[in-house]
Formats: sequence, C-alpha cells, structure tokens
Amino acid sequence: MNEIVDIYLDLSEPASQSIKVTLKWIPRSKSLQWSLPIWTPGSYTIREHVQHLHSLNLKQDSKLVPVQRVSSSGWKTELDSLEPLSLNYVIEARQLTVRTCYLDPDFSSLCLAAAVVEIGSHRWSTHRLNVVVPDGWNTYIPLTGEEIFIADDYDQLVDAPLHAGCFQSTPFTVNKNNHQLICIGAPPMGWPSDFLEDISDICCATCHLMDGPPPAGDRYQLVIQMLDRGYGGLEHDYGAVLQYSWNSLGENDGYRKLLQLIGHEYLHQWNVRRLRPSEYRPYDYTKAVVSDSLWFAEGVTSYFDLTLPFLANLSDRLTLLKDLSAEFSPLLTKPGRRYQTLADSSREAWVKLYKSNPANSDIQVSYYRLGAAIAFCLDVRLRQYDSSLASILRSLWLKFGRTARGYSRLDIKAAIAEVEPTLASDLDVWLDQLDSLPLESVVNDIGLKLEPIKSTERQTGLTLVQREGLIKITSVSFGSHGHQAGLVVGDELIAVGGFRLSHVDEMKTLLPEDPSVTITYSRRGRLRETTIGSDPPGVDHWIMTIDDQAPTQASKLREQWFQII
Repeated sequence: MNEIVDIYLDLSEPASQSIKVTLKWIPRSKSLQWSLPIWTPGSYTIREHVQHLHSLNLKQDSKLVPVQRVSSSGWKTELDSLEPLSLNYVIEARQLTVRTCYLDPDFSSLCLAAAVVEIGSHRWSTHRLNVVVPDGWNTYIPLTGEEIFIADDYDQLVDAPLHAGCFQSTPFTVNKNNHQLICIGAPPMGWPSDFLEDISDICCATCHLMDGPPPAGDRYQLVIQMLDRGYGGLEHDYGAVLQYSWNSLGENDGYRKLLQLIGHEYLHQWNVRRLRPSEYRPYDYTKAVVSDSLWFAEGVTSYFDLTLPFLANLSDRLTLLKDLSAEFSPLLTKPGRRYQTLADSSREAWVKLYKSNPANSDIQVSYYRLGAAIAFCLDVRLRQYDSSLASILRSLWLKFGRTARGYSRLDIKAAIAEVEPTLASDLDVWLDQLDSLPLESVVNDIGLKLEPIKSTERQTGLTLVQREGLIKITSVSFGSHGHQAGLVVGDELIAVGGFRLSHVDEMKTLLPEDPSVTITYSRRGRLRETTIGSDPPGVDHWIMTIDDQAPTQASKLREQWFQII
C-alpha cells in the first residue's frame, strides 16, 4: 500500500516568522507514532529542530485526539478508529541558515527536515506538498508538480529545499541538461558579467570529472543567498542552497571561492547524496549516526572543488597551487593532527567539528581539510601506478552510487587495492594514526615544494578577539608562553608592560624582544598581573610552489597530476 500524506505549509503571514503546518492522512494502524528530525542530512550535528515547534494537536473527525510525548522530538497515540487524521502545529522560522527554516516579509528559505514530521508508518508513502504564500511570491522547490508538489516518499520531501519570494529563476544548461539558478539578493557591485556562463563551466567540469551527466538531470536548482555575511552550502539530490557574503565576493579570491563552493555542492550530487556511506542508507533522523567515512564524502569533494576552476579553464596552475596551499597550510601550522585522527574527526563530527570554537580548535582537525590532504596524497600515489583518485571515485560511483548501495572503508580500500595493495594499507595508517600523512614527501614526489612564510609577530600562544571594547583571550596553546603565564580562555587583557591595550593589533607593538613583560589582566572582574615571554616570529603559513630543480621523473608525474581527470 502507498497511501498519500498531504502536507500544507501556510506562509501567508511572513511578518510573524511562523509557518503553520498541517499533515493529513489515513492511518494504517490504531497505534500511531511520529517525530521531527533532530538533524539535517549533510550537517552532522544534533540541532533539535523541535525547539522551534509549538501548538501541536491531532484531530480526527474534528475532535482532538490525546497524544503522548515519548521523546524530545517524538509523539504517539492510540486511535479508536482508522478515520482520516489531521496533525497541526506551528514552526518558528527565524534561523537563516541552509539547514533550518527562515521566513520574513521579503522571502522564505525552508529546510523541510526542520519543518515536516515523519509519520512512522508512512515514511515510504507518497507525500503531496501544498504551499500558501503571500500574493506576488513565487515558489521554488525541486519536486515534480506545479501548484501541488509530489515527493515519492518522506526522504525525497525533506531533501527538497523550498524557497519563496518575489525573485525569479534564471535557466542555464549543463551538458544539455536544463538547470535553474535562483539568486536571493545581489551584491552591491552587481554580479560578474560572465557569472551564468562560469557556473555552467564549473558544472560541466564536474560532469567531465565524473565522466557522465548530472544525476539530477533537468531538475537541478541552485539557490544562492547573497548576504552581508555568511558562508556555507547544503547539498540535495536535486539542488543545493548556498550562502555567500558580498564582502567576500569583493575580495581578490572571492569570486573563485564562490565558484569552488558551487562546484563542491554540485559534485555532491554524486559523492554523498547518491554515493553514500552505508551508515546513511537509509537516514535515521532520530539520532546521531556515526561514520568514519565523512572524510571521503567531504574531504574528497573539497579536494576536487579546488581543481574545478582549473578544469573549467577559469584559473591557472599557479592559482591551483595557491588554493591547495591555503587548504593544507593550517594542517602544518596547527597541532590538531597530533590530537585527533582523521577517522575520529569523521566519527566525532557530531560533537566536535560543528561545535568547534577557538578554545578547542588546536586539539581537533577538520575532516574537510585533512580529508582533502589525504585525497591529494592518494591522487599522487595512485598516479605512480597509472591511476588517479578521479578514477577511483568514478569506480565507486558506478558500483555503489548508481546502484544506491552504501559503501564502507573496506569498499574504498578494495577499489584502491585493485591498483596497488600497499596503498590500501597506507590508507588505514593515514586514517587511524595521529600525524601520519606524508604530505611534504608527496608534494616533493610531483616536483613541488612547500615553503614556509614567516610571521611578522612574536609568538605568545594567545589568540585574542576584541568585542565591545574588551580584548579577550579565546584560546591558549598548550605549552606556550601564555599557558606558562597562567592565562586562560576568557581572561581580559588590559595592559602590556604598563601600557594600556586598546586594540588587538597593539599587542605586537607592545611585546618587547626582551625575555618577558608584565601583563595586566582581569579574570571574573578582579585585576591581576603575570609575566609573559614570547618567541621570535614563527611560520605563519606555507605555500606550494613548482620546484624547477625537480628530477625528470617527478616533473613528469607533476604533469600527469595537473591533468586532474
């Protein structure tokens, strides 16, 4: 049986920033359960969307049915009959992120995993979506249908982002597939003249990388929200939602970074949406689902998104090396790789990466960034055996993505072992052992070199931030001079060497080259003093450059690597 669940979303009062939600269906059983997802697929942390839900009631024959809450996000009831039901509630829509719900008089951006409950016995039933919007608004959602939108099941429904407002969509093509671009807001300087063409080129380069048409076909919707601040994206089977800052767009590399973000989310059609870790087939929306494969889902995608402007002939070799340098440099300058393995970074995403802050950033690594570094090392090593990471990704896509089968680490290793068994064993070391990635030697293997760029500031181990006129410590590196001086996160710095500290930048001026200086600080409102030393300027970042003196074999391998595909 495939009974239908009808969903009604009422956005007609946008100034209230609230959405009235109604679900109607015919129950299969007198025992009934439903729940709202506690997380959004693609964003691996518990968000408890139910905190924004209120005024829930269940009706049958216009009569209220008593319900019992069985968890923070779940309910149940026992029915007297199998007559049609109506579930009603309100969602507060005040969080403007790609993974939550937002509504105001200008537009609406809804992630339906944060808005629509799952009826336990109807997850695989057809869901029909009806949306009421203010006069003059257009509605966009990558589902079939016009006034009523059709989802094959609950998963397809909540994977479809909904946007509404007085904006228009712009068509663009990718290898003869018709896509939609929906821009919400615009940068003050206007969009680049070749923006649409460049987007198409980035997407075509992604298809070239994967050697096939986009899995979304003609249904892909790319939504770009241009904001005063913000950065991020969320992938979907038939589209992506991006947030980008017009301030960032105006920076030297800002436009290329936007194109890389577009490419990143576009590649996710293959890697992570359909080529998915086995732990996420199917999704369990009721709990944190741990996987050690997020490094492949995000890290490999991050590695290739840096290459897409180059593949699309929108950048050059030196620019690609610059972008890779920016990605890998924090791994070499920060100690996190000595505290957390890449596999653990994937497993602990739920409690660490998405909850990271300056105070704990030194004891963890990002599976995006370290995953991209592993992807680079794999790519180079595979090319030594006449293969490539792109080839491995395509192989896994054909075996596990197109067939909707989940993959595991063993499957990744098996694909690599077909090329070279020892490299599959190396992967276990890189994933499970601390500080094990041979990044510098691999860079040398392809006729490149990593060069350190020195900082201009003496090093205390303190990270400072200025808020509301106060200069606060946000992190203290373990074993640093700041640590030895007894300073901790939250302390307010007031003076250095008897001179008032009024701006963060003054710290480098006031730190002498002498062994130590007196620091005046406040902790919980009480003034204190300590003595702090500093080290000469250390490495600020690393850059990757072409080694003109590299051996012939390394230079040839570099030329192969620059092919990317």
